[in-house]
Amino acid sequence: MPVVPHVLRHAVEQPSKLAVCGPGGELTYAELARKINGAARHLRGQGVGPGSLVAVGPADPVEFIAAALAADLAGATPVVGDPSWSHERWSQVSGPAGPLTFLGESLPYAAGPEVRREPRPDDLAWACFSSGSTGRPRAIVRRRASWTASFPHLSDLAGIGADDVVLVPGPLASSLYSFAAMHALAVGATALVPGRPPTRAALASYVSRATVVHVVPGQLADMLGHPGSRLRAAVVGGAALDPGVRAAAARAGVHTLAYYGATELSFVAVDVDGDGLRPFPGVEIEVRPEPGSALGAVWVRSPWLAEGYLGGAAGPLRRDPDGWVTVGDVAEPYRLGEVLRVRGRGDGAIQTGGATVVPEDVEAVLRQVPGVGDVVVVGSPHPSLGAVVTAVVEGVPSRALLEATARNGLDAAQRPRLWYAVPSLPRTPTGKPARALLAARLASGDPGIRRLN
Repeated sequence: MPVVPHVLRHAVEQPSKLAVCGPGGELTYAELARKINGAARHLRGQGVGPGSLVAVGPADPVEFIAAALAADLAGATPVVGDPSWSHERWSQVSGPAGPLTFLGESLPYAAGPEVRREPRPDDLAWACFSSGSTGRPRAIVRRRASWTASFPHLSDLAGIGADDVVLVPGPLASSLYSFAAMHALAVGATALVPGRPPTRAALASYVSRATVVHVVPGQLADMLGHPGSRLRAAVVGGAALDPGVRAAAARAGVHTLAYYGATELSFVAVDVDGDGLRPFPGVEIEVRPEPGSALGAVWVRSPWLAEGYLGGAAGPLRRDPDGWVTVGDVAEPYRLGEVLRVRGRGDGAIQTGGATVVPEDVEAVLRQVPGVGDVVVVGSPHPSLGAVVTAVVEGVPSRALLEATARNGLDAAQRPRLWYAVPSLPRTPTGKPARALLAARLASGDPGIRRLN
């Protein structure tokens, strides 16, 4: 894991400072260092070292962080996954990557001298799984430098330092949230790690302690307006951030840094002031035209790219001979110095009657309708058109108002032909709407999805 040297240094310089706080307990930097060393000594005694893979699976987020750091200190590659996975499931998802040493709920401890290891930039220092909404999840692995060298840039852009308390309100198996927690520890801040999105009742308590939060766009509004809030900055990753939510954050005194990236690409572009996405430091961007489309594929070249997939698994990551990579995201034509306008994942586009519809474009318009909490747009099969645009809205909106908004804000091909409503959208562990799951439920005739008449 990329941050062990930082944690060990903080343990010497500020031993009594809180490093990590979770629902089951908390550790100072000195306590975290002792736990890391003890588990690393145990792993070394089991023959774990460079080239080994260690499955990190504690459900407790504090233990999860300590296990990942211990694996790295032992010289192995921590492979982080869903804490609910059984040993059998781990074997299934790891596939040809090789045998795994498993660190579960109770972290082992062996007494002895401090473990010494000189980390190298090319260490395979982290592996995590893609969302896995369809098929077997893929383990994406990255070298140490592809994380650690980006830390100072994020610190500067978001103003995160040792005096901060950083709220990480999601599962640490997600690269977004694990990066947030490890960055906080690297700079000597305190990481608040509930391990999952907090309930409404618990959220106010977390926000009253935190000065910085890492979220996906759908979470930011929930972080605002709590009495006693100390939040001053929010780092938002994922889909486009609604300008209204950004404005609400500004009124609450919260500066928002939004970014676009992917697990395989890490940071690609950032929006520091609401004026649009610009390349993250060190990143080159090209949008290469796609035949028959006004959009193009986003290609990136940077120091922050993942190495690839463990075990040679297949995935959306593609490379060209000049070091450029893509995962299939699409954007409007782009030139250096302009704003990057990402329009979504290319393989999620809806082909309807010869037109290509990007779901994110439709969703951005429909979220403005009163009564809509969130919305997912998918394609439903059609015998002559190929597919029709279908909207599933969260809440109890008026269909008439939805259609009026669509007429005013969308082209004819973009307007949904089918409308459905659900009390709440299914979500991935990171808090994003689970598009593939919702499409499958819709196709199966799930009675929990109500047709709007």
